[in-house]
Amino acid sequence: MVLNICLIYFLFFMFLSLSCFLLGLKFLVCDLVYFIEFDLVTLNSSSIVMTFLFDWMSLLFMSFVLFISSMVIYYSYEYMSGDMNLGRFINLVCLFVLSMMLLIISPNLISILLGWDGLGLVSYCLVIYYQNVKSSAAGMLTAITNRVGDVAILLSIAWMLNYGSWNFIFYLSCMKSDFSMKIISFLIVLAALTKSAQIPFSSWLPAAMAAPTPVSSLVHSSTLVTAGVYLVIRFFNCLGNNLLMILLFLGCFTMFMAGLGANFEFDLKKIIALSTLSQLGLMMSIIALGEPVLGFFHLLTHALFKALLFMCAGCMIHSLADCQDIRFMGSLSTFMPLTCCMFNISNLALSGMPFLAGFYSKDLILEVVSLSYSNILIYLVFFVSTGLTFSYTIRLLYYTIFGNLNFLKFFSISDNGAVMVKGMVGLIFLVIFGGSMLSWILFPFPYFICLPLSLKLMTIMVILLGGWIGYLLSQLAIGSLNLFLSNIMKSLFMSSMWNMPFLSTYFLNYPTLLLGGFYFKYVDHGWSEFFGSQNLYYNLSNYSSFFLNFSKSSVKIFMMISIFWVILLTVLFF
Repeated sequence: MVLNICLIYFLFFMFLSLSCFLLGLKFLVCDLVYFIEFDLVTLNSSSIVMTFLFDWMSLLFMSFVLFISSMVIYYSYEYMSGDMNLGRFINLVCLFVLSMMLLIISPNLISILLGWDGLGLVSYCLVIYYQNVKSSAAGMLTAITNRVGDVAILLSIAWMLNYGSWNFIFYLSCMKSDFSMKIISFLIVLAALTKSAQIPFSSWLPAAMAAPTPVSSLVHSSTLVTAGVYLVIRFFNCLGNNLLMILLFLGCFTMFMAGLGANFEFDLKKIIALSTLSQLGLMMSIIALGEPVLGFFHLLTHALFKALLFMCAGCMIHSLADCQDIRFMGSLSTFMPLTCCMFNISNLALSGMPFLAGFYSKDLILEVVSLSYSNILIYLVFFVSTGLTFSYTIRLLYYTIFGNLNFLKFFSISDNGAVMVKGMVGLIFLVIFGGSMLSWILFPFPYFICLPLSLKLMTIMVILLGGWIGYLLSQLAIGSLNLFLSNIMKSLFMSSMWNMPFLSTYFLNYPTLLLGGFYFKYVDHGWSEFFGSQNLYYNLSNYSSFFLNFSKSSVKIFMMISIFWVILLTVLFF
């Protein structure tokens, strides 16, 4: 029964993906934009209208999300085969995809909030899926961090009332200098920073690795974390220069911080999660430099190889009896040649190896940065972060492919998972050819970039330097270098994302939860209850009982009141 459900969802999503891709090509060539409106409720002259926006960007993004989702659902059937609630898991994944679809095709802030909150709620349910202490803490951190973005979206909805409509798509270009639009764009950028885990909201992304690996593959490739980037691309025309400068600064240092932390991490899924964080910083930075289409191009190519990277990592973890420590891995190519081959290809695509998917977007981004008017700090952060990407890629390949196997139950390691391998094979061709295909589609007239030879060769030099550093870090971990460098490597500041998880959990526990508990106990159930609703209840009950007793009393009370009124009227008139 569950197999039939998985196959139905797989075929349905695959058909929708192909349809959206072909429509997106037509919309891109013909420069078409369609608005579809549904009248939900009409009462006299008032109506509630649901509006959907279909253009080349939304259709191409939807096709990629649906294709990756179909592969993840097909892959999940074998990966989650021992789970008693696999049907519920598949339904949650489909709700997740539905929320993302609603977010992508919404030109209206109300429907964006529906998709945005749907993503947050379903992601919380998926992070706490295994129902242990670690997943509960990670889910709470994820939910509360994303609630900051939800509040920002709600405030932007309130500010949009100044324009008489919530269809922001009509006001982006004509209201760029308006004060209300500046506030709305600031709130949208704040929401995007929380969902895309930029500094200072970065700590929830590695913590969300408590979710099952298929969920990580979907979340980190094309859905939850890319929602913030997509929203910034949609609102790009109304972002001011000051806001873009802040976005550039935060994106650059998120990219640098994540690349640095991944070089000191030993958890396989967390290394890939930090690489996602680094690529999100790269997307935000290039959008802030004025290239939203180039950021969208990298978003699509990144979705392909990151989904495959998590699938291969899940296959390795599955074969190693749920062990995620890369120090216990090694020589896996002997036992899992097909999985390791796809893992290496997607890793090299991530680091920008020529003619793979990531090369076409990343190399173009670095050349645009070299040609831009940015200062030397931004230039160095971009290129050093690229070197760090290749550094942790080489380090990861060393541990999983060339290192020694330290795992005792090596007899269970194999490529026997036919369904999982088929799900990964469905993505490997796009990881190889998808970058060139998208570059032909999105940029029929290529960028004209005129750089000296030294700057053209800078990317290759930085990548080679990063590979050398990654090899040194690999040797460092097995103790072949001196103790001084080993102490540097074990530095908590470098390996813990600049103490951001500690600060996030500290501010989550003390100012948020403890103050909320204090308010709930002493204000909500304390003073406000004593002087508010309970006090009103007691006073009303006492007054009503008094007047009830008064109305039930004997005739002499009414006679006394009558005599009193007669005396009072006599005094007043005479």
